[in-house]
Amino acid sequence: MLFPRTQLLLVDDSPLNLNILLEFLREKEYSCTTAQSGVQAWNMLEREPDRFRAVLLDRIMPEMDGMEVLHRMKQHTVLSQIPVIMQTAASTHQQTLEGLQAGAYYYLAKPFDKATLQAIVDAAVRDHISYLDVRQDLRRTTTTMRLLNSGTFRFKTPEEAKNLAMLLAHAYPDANRVVTGILELTLNAIEHGNLNIGYKEKSRLIEEERLDNEIERRLSDPLYSSREATAQLVRHPDKLSLHITDQGKGFEWRKYLNFDPERAFDTHGRGIAMANKVSFDQIEYRGNGNQVITALQLGTVAPALVA
Repeated sequence: MLFPRTQLLLVDDSPLNLNILLEFLREKEYSCTTAQSGVQAWNMLEREPDRFRAVLLDRIMPEMDGMEVLHRMKQHTVLSQIPVIMQTAASTHQQTLEGLQAGAYYYLAKPFDKATLQAIVDAAVRDHISYLDVRQDLRRTTTTMRLLNSGTFRFKTPEEAKNLAMLLAHAYPDANRVVTGILELTLNAIEHGNLNIGYKEKSRLIEEERLDNEIERRLSDPLYSSREATAQLVRHPDKLSLHITDQGKGFEWRKYLNFDPERAFDTHGRGIAMANKVSFDQIEYRGNGNQVITALQLGTVAPALVA
């Protein structure tokens, strides 16, 4: 049980589908609330915006469909941060892309089995709880980083990556906007870079609930234990740049810069795209993919689409 008594909102106009969702999620011990229309769901969300950790949303419904609920959530200060899992039988490439662009980063194609549903829900909730933890820690850290003109930082573990992300975020005008992007890129440098955990391997480790253990094992392995990553922050007159480098063999980064409908059904693989589309104005990879440079123009505001 990953997240005991975590609150979920299940939205579907079919009572049968809602019963299937409830049955499949029962053994995970989530606390599930159901809504049989978009209007009912929106009223619940608007009334208690802090209640739910994820929303499973049917795309095709009468009156207010799933896309309309999603658009309304993304315009709300609190609800915009809640992960939406779009469940739909209309899973064409274009429709999936529309949902991704609107902010539904998790997808379930009907019909789905119990294992697939549980894996996607666990991933969405895990990501959201991680985001909330970072936001809470962010409020405790110092804002004196805005006095820093340049600095180089070295890190080796996911915990160090998290602490560094919170520290660096305070160098930016809007720490909340960039912190998730910095965290995703620093974690990527450790997991996929220095520790050489590939995409398919990470999918398998998440499915088997062994990712954390494998990370710890590799951090102790002489093959990887001496590797470190660096993050160099430089303040320019018009922008802030962050240069992250790892000691891995690199990866094919191009396909991860944007949200890909082919990965919408996976349990991970959204971090770089979120950093690119939400946190920063520009991301540039160099070399074999083991270097990434981000830029944020000073004076810009966050895009309407948020994670």
